[in-house]
Amino acid sequence: MMNPRHMIEEILEPAGIHVNGSNPWDIQVTDDRIFSQVLKSKNLGLGEAYMEGWWNCRQLDELIYRILKFRLDEKIKTGYRFLVNSLFAVLVNMQSKKRSPIVAEQHYDLDNNLFMSFLGAYNQYSCAYFDGTEDLNDAQIKKMELICKKIGLRKSDRVLDIGCGWGGFAGYMAEHYGCNVTAINISSEQIRHAKDLCKNLPVKILFCDYRDLEGTFDKIISVGMLEHVGQKNYKTFAKAVHRCLGENGIFLLHTIGRNDSDVEGDPWMTKYIFPNGMMPSITQISKAIEGLFVIEDLHNLGPHYEKTLLAWHENFQKSWDTLKNRYDDKFKRMWDYYLLSCAGAFRARDLQLWQIVLTRYGTSQPFCRY
Repeated sequence: MMNPRHMIEEILEPAGIHVNGSNPWDIQVTDDRIFSQVLKSKNLGLGEAYMEGWWNCRQLDELIYRILKFRLDEKIKTGYRFLVNSLFAVLVNMQSKKRSPIVAEQHYDLDNNLFMSFLGAYNQYSCAYFDGTEDLNDAQIKKMELICKKIGLRKSDRVLDIGCGWGGFAGYMAEHYGCNVTAINISSEQIRHAKDLCKNLPVKILFCDYRDLEGTFDKIISVGMLEHVGQKNYKTFAKAVHRCLGENGIFLLHTIGRNDSDVEGDPWMTKYIFPNGMMPSITQISKAIEGLFVIEDLHNLGPHYEKTLLAWHENFQKSWDTLKNRYDDKFKRMWDYYLLSCAGAFRARDLQLWQIVLTRYGTSQPFCRY
């Protein structure tokens, strides 16, 4: 029987990846336990081995890009444990109202200073729009303006921001368009920051689960929120938005998406970064909105997310000296792996970023393209 190292080397060969090779995307192994761990736990094992310092790579994003482009992960058989996890995700609502605060407590409530250190001026934890610029702050403004144009934002609008993050976009809409914004979130740290940021603006920040939404709004946006809703709740989410959207209102959904439908998220990402998170497919989204909404526009900004993640990682590196007194090296390696592996996934087109403009069935007002 071939030993674990030789098995991994054989799997990596078609992608031009070599163990201890000279290319910037080659794996530099410091502990041979990595080989059996990857065969046992696939991408979960690869990420955990990186966190432990068992391997390094000069250009980790390019390594992940090559692994996904050549679908090398599919060459390792799925173990019994992963089948059990999938079955559990099918049977249990992993993002129920009771379980939904877990991601807020473990990720978004982590440390506002950590996020502020790399996100940029408007604290946008979502894909920027690098249209004619290479500057992250400019690209985030262009992203917000793009959304405002797509929904035809006006001063008279009552706007709902579902999952408002640290309040940057809610504040931007109120400040630059003069509209009234209601923004909801379930992260206490994000809400605290958002209330302070928007205290002199017509913005109301509420601690509220999307399932408890009330009121009627002219425009509704959801930016980077659907990734935490889960496949068992997509229809519930769509019905909540439909219930609150005015007769001629416009809803814009901004979400990371997968090419194929699944019932659970990436095991490493779910364990260490976004508990119970998962990316929807277009099929899952379309089934959720069926009978409720008309798709007016669908825009894939996936390549812009690669640039966003690389810019975040660069900022994170620059800020590490101010953070390392609170976090250890294992945390830094975890964060490096998170940002760079996601950049590689978007480069390989394994992940997408969709902006979908929706209106209610029977809307009489025609949608004006941006």
